[in-house]
Amino acid sequence: MPLNTICTNLPTAKTVLPAAVFGLMLGLVGCSDSSTTEGSAETEAAEAGTEQQAASDVSDNAAATTTGDDQTVTIYSSRNEQLIKPLLDRYTEQTGVKVELVTDKEGPLMARLQAEGQNTPADMLLTVDAGNLWQATQQGLLQPVSSSVLEANVPAKYRDPKGQWTGLSLRARTIFYDPSKVTADQLSTYEDLADPKWKGKLCLRTSKKVYNQSLVASMMEHLGEERTEEVIRGWVDNLATDVFSDDTSMLEAIAAGQCEVGIANSYYYGRLLDEKPDFPVEIFWANQGTTGTHVNVSGAGVVAGSDNPDGALKLIEWLSSDEAQGLYASSDKEFPVKEGIDESEMLRSWGEFKKDDINVQKFGELQTQAIQMMDKAGYK
Repeated sequence: MPLNTICTNLPTAKTVLPAAVFGLMLGLVGCSDSSTTEGSAETEAAEAGTEQQAASDVSDNAAATTTGDDQTVTIYSSRNEQLIKPLLDRYTEQTGVKVELVTDKEGPLMARLQAEGQNTPADMLLTVDAGNLWQATQQGLLQPVSSSVLEANVPAKYRDPKGQWTGLSLRARTIFYDPSKVTADQLSTYEDLADPKWKGKLCLRTSKKVYNQSLVASMMEHLGEERTEEVIRGWVDNLATDVFSDDTSMLEAIAAGQCEVGIANSYYYGRLLDEKPDFPVEIFWANQGTTGTHVNVSGAGVVAGSDNPDGALKLIEWLSSDEAQGLYASSDKEFPVKEGIDESEMLRSWGEFKKDDINVQKFGELQTQAIQMMDKAGYK
C-alpha cells in the first residue's frame, strides 16, 4: 500500500531528507516480512499485496511537515485508517487539536523514521503487536515518557518498562473451528493442534506475520524451546493446505470446509460476523486450563524526533480513556486494555476467558528466536 498522507497541505516547519538519501537509507534498513499493516476484514488484501518503498512519497516535502505546536499531532500509523480515524476525529472534536495521519506498513514507516531522524514531521507512532513496538524501541525511534494517566489506565504488562510505548487495545489470538465437524470438547490448547488426530485438518496463517511470531514467542517462554519446536513441527505436519497470507482467508477456508480448525485473531472473526451474521465458524478460547489465551496489543509511542511530544502524549493518554477504550471494543472488535470497560455485545457473546498473563515485552525479546525456530521447523 503506498504511503498515504491525510491532509497533505502541511506547513513547512521541518525539512525532510532528500528522496535520494532516504531511498539509500531505506535500502540499508530494509523491511522485513514480519512487519505488515493490519489486514482486512480491515483491508487484508493490502497486507497480502507487494510492499512498496516509501521513498517516492517522501520527495513531496509539502506532505512531510508539521506545525510543531500543540494544535497539530502528526501520526505515522500502520493501523487501518477506517478503524482509527473515527477515534482521532472524536479527539479533534473534543480538543480542537488537529491530527495529521500518515499510513503505511510498519516496515516502511520505521525506515522512514530512521531516515528522517530529527527532521521527522512525526510526533507519534501508532502500530500493532508488541513485537513491532519493541523493534521501534531497538531502532531508537521512540522516546521515554512519564505519565500517571497511562500508569493508571494500562496494566504494566501491556506497557514498555522504560515508558517508550504503551498498549491501547488487546487482541486475542485463539482457536476457531467448523462446528459441523468439530465439537468444543475436542479442543483444548495450541499445543494440542500438533496432535496427529488433526492431520489434514489444520489451517494456519503464514509464519511471516508478526502475530504468529509473537504467539510462538509466548509458547517459547511457557514451554521452552524444545517443546515449542515439537509443536510447530506438529502443526506443519497437520496442515490441510498451504499457509494463508491473512487471517480472514484462513477463517473463510474453515467455513468452506477446506479445513476444520485454525488459529486467528478474534477481531477478524468479529468483522466477518458483522458482514455475515450466519458465518459458520465458532470461536474457542485456547489454553483455559493452562496459561490462558494468547493476547497481544496495538499501541503507540512518542517519536524520538517529535516537535510536539506533549501533544502526542496527551493524545495517547486520551486513547487510554474510558471513552476511547469503549470505541475500540465497539467499532474495532478489540478488547479494551483498560480494566473495567464495558465490552461490546458481540465480544460479550463470546464469553469470558482467561488471558495469558505474560508481559508482552517478551514477544519482542524472543522474536528473532521465534522466527528462526519456525523456519527450522518448516513453517512457511
